Amino acid sequence: MAKIDATNLELAEKVVAINRVSKTVKGGRIYKFAALVVVGDGNGIIGFGIGKSGEVPDAIRKGIEDAKKNLIKVSLRGTTIPHEVIGCYGAGRVLMKPAAPGTGVIAGGPVRAVVEMAGIQDIRTKSLRSNNPCNVVRATIAGLASCRSAKEVADVRGKTVKEILG
Repeated sequence: MAKIDATNLELAEKVVAINRVSKTVKGGRIYKFAALVVVGDGNGIIGFGIGKSGEVPDAIRKGIEDAKKNLIKVSLRGTTIPHEVIGCYGAGRVLMKPAAPGTGVIAGGPVRAVVEMAGIQDIRTKSLRSNNPCNVVRATIAGLASCRSAKEVADVRGKTVKEILG
């Protein structure tokens, strides 16, 4: 998983979740906001970040800056992923299966945001166990990062792509 430089990329951003957190002090409660943001170029490059601030726009801006620091490249096969994969992070688990062209994105909430930012147009997903948006996003990105194309597998095994695909 090599890091990618975001300086010359056109990245779209999507806010996945905004969470209001409170701290109780002697004078009452202090409210702050945490924003979970996903960025991507729609062509296999994706990242996510969390920003925290007293104001929602500041939290979103910080989340976008954080997401641009954590970009990864995802292996794609046409408009879908190369193979079935289960992404895990903490209690979050996401099952992702490749789909035929025209199927569309069958995913809910946080998974849909990640998949659309990556530029995947045909995929079937199911979020298992945790429904915490942060863990689900991290599990989805972990699963997409672990996908390997036929060329990458062929290089590791010292074979040709034709031998791998049969």
